[in-house]
Amino acid sequence: MQINRQLEIIYLLLNKDRTTAKELAERFNVSTRTIYRDLDSLSLAGIPIYTETGKYGGISLMPDFVLNKSILSENEQREILASLQGLTQIQSAEAWNVLEKLTTVFNKTPDKWLEVDFSDWSFDTEDKWGGLKKAILQKQVTEFNYYSSYSEKTSRKVEPIQLWFKSRAWYLKAYDLNKEDVRIFRLSRLRNLVITDEIFTERNLPNEDTDFIPPESKYKTEKIKLRIKPEMSHRVLDEYADVVENVELDGSFIISVCWPEDNWLYTTILSFGEYIEVLEPNHLKTIIKEKAKRIYEIY
Repeated sequence: MQINRQLEIIYLLLNKDRTTAKELAERFNVSTRTIYRDLDSLSLAGIPIYTETGKYGGISLMPDFVLNKSILSENEQREILASLQGLTQIQSAEAWNVLEKLTTVFNKTPDKWLEVDFSDWSFDTEDKWGGLKKAILQKQVTEFNYYSSYSEKTSRKVEPIQLWFKSRAWYLKAYDLNKEDVRIFRLSRLRNLVITDEIFTERNLPNEDTDFIPPESKYKTEKIKLRIKPEMSHRVLDEYADVVENVELDGSFIISVCWPEDNWLYTTILSFGEYIEVLEPNHLKTIIKEKAKRIYEIY
């Protein structure tokens, strides 16, 4: 706590001509004696702090002082720049500004250790992620068409609250003005996104972050056992590595999952083509067989 307070004192003085011990004591909720001890410690560390008495006196830094190695080690400077460089990947203007300033202060070029691209591999040019981020920060009412897991298309008007990454997918948490309740929307199912000029006031909603459940998980789940052939090992490793129960001699994967039984489940299984076999439950075998038969009859 002492180190954090002393660092903040330096940053305050860097952005302010002068202050007083009383003002600093009130800000940090400590005694003026503690503030003077902090100032002594900073002076011993080589920070050029000086004080002036009298009516127009106060505490200030030497005009030519810059933050340098006397405060932060080489590793600490690199860690700060690396963290800020990571924040710039989510298009944070504030992070870019701070990164540019500290790059100059530390006389270092940040390592480009991270790159994030929120677009998918399709040719959908609609910038949903960037548009929703803007709407959340600027409190703008947002409209879009949404397709449910049953392919039902609805028009939504919402007050966006938060972007959420969960289980390999992005979701939007928003207050639905028609439903008059908080709803979760999967970003891949949003279409025709419109950020309106209508500004909303943040609502006093209960904190439900820890109770987040993706829409698909709200339906009745079924315990399912599958055999997936080695030709689809890349998909198993990408999507189901944590639920592999066994690997057979021929390289086939046995996986056990609890999934909601709906159209999403059927299409997921069928997407593996001839490289998947339903082992349990029996009624699911029959459903997949009938659907495969209908596909065959089309051709």
